[in-house]
Amino acid sequence: MSIPVVDFSVYSLNKEDATDEQLRTLSEELKKAFSQVGFVFLENSGITQEEVERVMDISKKFFLQPEEEKKPFSRKSFPNNPNHGWVSMETERLNPSRPGDLKEAFNTASFHPDIKWPSSDAVRGFQEIQVSFFQRCKELSLRVLRVMAQSLGLDPDVFLRAHRFIGTDENGTTLRSLYYPPVRRESAKEGQLRCGEHSDYGSITLLFQGSDGLQVCTLTGEFISVPTIPGAVLVNIADLMQRWTSDYLVSVRHRVLLPPVGDSSTRQSLAYFVQPDDEALITCCDGSNKYPPITGGDYLMQRFSESYGNS
Repeated sequence: MSIPVVDFSVYSLNKEDATDEQLRTLSEELKKAFSQVGFVFLENSGITQEEVERVMDISKKFFLQPEEEKKPFSRKSFPNNPNHGWVSMETERLNPSRPGDLKEAFNTASFHPDIKWPSSDAVRGFQEIQVSFFQRCKELSLRVLRVMAQSLGLDPDVFLRAHRFIGTDENGTTLRSLYYPPVRRESAKEGQLRCGEHSDYGSITLLFQGSDGLQVCTLTGEFISVPTIPGAVLVNIADLMQRWTSDYLVSVRHRVLLPPVGDSSTRQSLAYFVQPDDEALITCCDGSNKYPPITGGDYLMQRFSESYGNS
């Protein structure tokens, strides 16, 4: 099995709209990928490799600072949005049965005026670059969600109505800049990974990879390595969307392994986690009662408690 590659040019961010026929073809390709694999590469989305590298560059400058420079921006430091901010090494365990993940992250999750942003000379432009990329990902996500609704024979706006507040504190959508520092395998704890096996929480995720290392679990239970395609965005179904579609679209586990012995390279990626609005009530869109209704916010809080424990 491999990850399908789909050309999104007919509905890219550079286009006003697509014809019904173009959307129908695109929706069939996405439906097949999301129901059989759970992941798809989108080429020609409108988000350029240069935009991605700009965010990765400023993010890396932040991560390479001394810890005392990063601590003031720690996750849980901002009352209006506890998910916003820096996540230190080994704080998060995406597979709770393993030791803490060997990665750092910066979550751009709030634009509230009280949020303080990194602004030293070393990271000049940090806020503007992160916010701009967040908005670009938002635009692309809404286009993908519209095509997904059409692929399921639903009202094209059914998912959009549940994502009206992306970019406000009434919605948990988050842009994560991820940094995996060099690892010496012999010093890692038993069972420790750069990122433990997990599935994502919300609707969909957009992922931009700087290098290889990601593995995805197939529906038969084996992990396969995912290539890096410059300029393409990797999109996957997340758990709440699987629940929303009564398991028709599949959210599959993925992980980032330790690098091979002797490999001292770093790894970077950008993940845009699309969440429904906190108050949006998620019910099975086929009208069944396979899963009980739950709000987007309640579901997200449940999942955070699993990943962070008491940290």
